[in-house]
Amino acid sequence: MTFKPAEWPRKLRSQEWYGGTSRDTIYHRGWLKNQGHPHDVFDGRPVIGILNTWSELTPCNGHLRELAEKVKAGIWEAGGFPLEVPVFSASENTFRPTAMMYRNLAAMAVEEVMRAQPIDGAVLMVGCDKTTPSLIMGASSTDIPSIVVTGGPMLNGWFRGERVGSGTALWQMSEDIKAGKMTQEDFLEAEQAMSRSTGTCNTMGTASTMASMAEALGMALSGNAAIPAVDARRRVMAQMSGRRIVEMVKDDLKPSDVMTKAAFENAIRTNGAIGGSTNAVVHLLAMAGRVGVDVTLDDWDRLGRDVPTIVNLMPSGKYLMEEFFYAGGLPVVLKRLGEAGMLNRDALTVSGGPIWDEVKDAVNWNEDVIRPADKALSASGGIAVLRGNLAPGGAVIKPSAASEHLMVHRGRAVVFEDIDDYKARIGDDALEIDETCIMVLKYCGPKGYPGMSEVGNMGLPPKLLRKGITDMVRISDARMSGTAYGTVILHTAPEAAVGGPLAVVRTGDMIEVNVPDRRLHLDISEEELEQRIAAWQSRIEPPASGYAKLFHDHVEGADTGVDFDFLKGCRGREVPRDSH
Repeated sequence: MTFKPAEWPRKLRSQEWYGGTSRDTIYHRGWLKNQGHPHDVFDGRPVIGILNTWSELTPCNGHLRELAEKVKAGIWEAGGFPLEVPVFSASENTFRPTAMMYRNLAAMAVEEVMRAQPIDGAVLMVGCDKTTPSLIMGASSTDIPSIVVTGGPMLNGWFRGERVGSGTALWQMSEDIKAGKMTQEDFLEAEQAMSRSTGTCNTMGTASTMASMAEALGMALSGNAAIPAVDARRRVMAQMSGRRIVEMVKDDLKPSDVMTKAAFENAIRTNGAIGGSTNAVVHLLAMAGRVGVDVTLDDWDRLGRDVPTIVNLMPSGKYLMEEFFYAGGLPVVLKRLGEAGMLNRDALTVSGGPIWDEVKDAVNWNEDVIRPADKALSASGGIAVLRGNLAPGGAVIKPSAASEHLMVHRGRAVVFEDIDDYKARIGDDALEIDETCIMVLKYCGPKGYPGMSEVGNMGLPPKLLRKGITDMVRISDARMSGTAYGTVILHTAPEAAVGGPLAVVRTGDMIEVNVPDRRLHLDISEEELEQRIAAWQSRIEPPASGYAKLFHDHVEGADTGVDFDFLKGCRGREVPRDSH
């Protein structure tokens, strides 16, 4: 894609607030001067909003205040006027019922902050899982020049000589406790080794996946995704991004110029190559909807089917993000995709040039971390989309994190009506379940949980863990953490709470799973399925008020990105009028 920069100088949108000598402009300008800004910074130079998701209750983003100072330095150096703006920070670690419940609220807040204030460009400072998509969604709706700066992953965790991967080790150790392989005292000791520096998860969880998606989309400078949070080069990246956003405003390089169909295709293929999180599916679908690009579940299946997983990171592999960075990071992966004919080389990035120019000279410094295709972790590493009478709207599975022997499986359903039912019964040794069964969890989708929590990777029954069983087929309308693993089928659509077929599955039903054939089938007749659905009654009580009601009334399904139905096609609304 060839991009033609806008003419410079020209009048920017911030001058609607700050330019001239009218009562209104003096009102806006005068109040801001109480921060000590000299008069000449209002001379028409680009005003850059540093949209910061820093929060002490968002541990992954706890260092972004410091990083913002480097962004400011870059903006000043390039002739811009930086103004830091705190925005909604949805923490995966602390928010209940789930941070996903608030992703759309955060995106709405960011959109209105950008639209209603004198910002010519934005630096999106993100890290924790939902902060990256929410800020990109908001920026996409305003279509104001924007660049992503992520906080970076934590350093490797180590416990008794072994790597400790964020989340991944937590799931494994909690299963080991139930299996009697680990003591509670050891678990508590390991806790101290899990998070030994600032930053996001050090596995290829959702945070690192979405950082990679931002880079693959072209919304971040090349190399941004993998630099550890405490590495000095993370600060350099922040400063360079600050410089770059000023030039982007002058050129009028907008999200809609970068986030094209070609860019989304690059991101989807990249997700397969890195063994990325299934959460990327709902986030990219939502981002595409905001920018007006037609991306569907079928694109995920079509584009990811033949992409090998070449990044050897937990939860699919062995290493962690620190080693991924040392090996060369995402530019190496993008170069490999380009050499294999799986990259749209001309896709534009925030650099102003094509993505291929950014990565063609990348060097792989460790071929065990970033493997050649003939030594891939999985030959087909993309997200697989399953369909059938149990998931007419689709369901997803991450083959690179699943067990090969369960990719084709037929088993008896053991149904948990909701997460509380699961928690009450899973530890009972009298539960009639064995390793051939398929665990089914209902009412954990967008409307059902509410918010679609990360509970799809249900822990196995302790009695089976004690037998040495480490994986079973699990099906739900929930999500799972990108740090999790197993043969877990997620995002089943339509969800149970709206009367999807999942709602009428009964314990004892037989279910067929065939990942190579993309099939998910409930073995009952079409007539019986129709009768069950006709007799179904919702067990969900709609919220009476507040954001919960807004969410319930307007959230769409996992198959379209879990965004609100009224937010698509809203890109580029006009600037609000001055009220003074």
